[in-house]
Amino acid sequence: MEKFIVEISARHVHVTDEQVEILFGKGHTLTNKKDLSQPGQFACEEKVTIVGPKGELKASILGPTRKAAQVEVSLTDARALGIEAMIRESGDIAGTNGVKIVGPEGEIELTEGFIAAKRHVHMTPEDAMKYGVENGQIVDVLVETPERSLVFGDTVVRVREDFALAMHIDTDEGNAAGIKGSAMGEIVA
Repeated sequence: MEKFIVEISARHVHVTDEQVEILFGKGHTLTNKKDLSQPGQFACEEKVTIVGPKGELKASILGPTRKAAQVEVSLTDARALGIEAMIRESGDIAGTNGVKIVGPEGEIELTEGFIAAKRHVHMTPEDAMKYGVENGQIVDVLVETPERSLVFGDTVVRVREDFALAMHIDTDEGNAAGIKGSAMGEIVA
């Protein structure tokens, strides 16, 4: 089976247009620092501080803005902040914990949206057909590295026309496999 890129998604924040103005000032819009592998997605110049009862961490904002805010962290980050992060697919934030986000001009207190993203593989419908999988299917992905090859179970397949083929894992998962930058993976079950 053909391999695909496995990328590490570091802690980051998604915000709404209104929240950008609260955090960075009236009329402010997000500044594209670097395009990401998913079409239309980008890392922003803007950074914020995520504040929990035990600590705080700096994080980048990812654009474009969304309809609802969301903070994605690793489980290690969550422990450092002192907030439980439920493992969820991006966008599935109902019933999750909240968190405070502080910017240079203001702060927002989310009532929900603090998650550890479920590891996933983005695919187009054509990719899904080629790999014999469908949207929402749970697969196992082998990631081979020189010293810490690992099979990531419980990996959700996310299929959409505007996706680019890539698997996303968090920093804890990347460190567990000894990934430096990115690696290659293949579906094994």
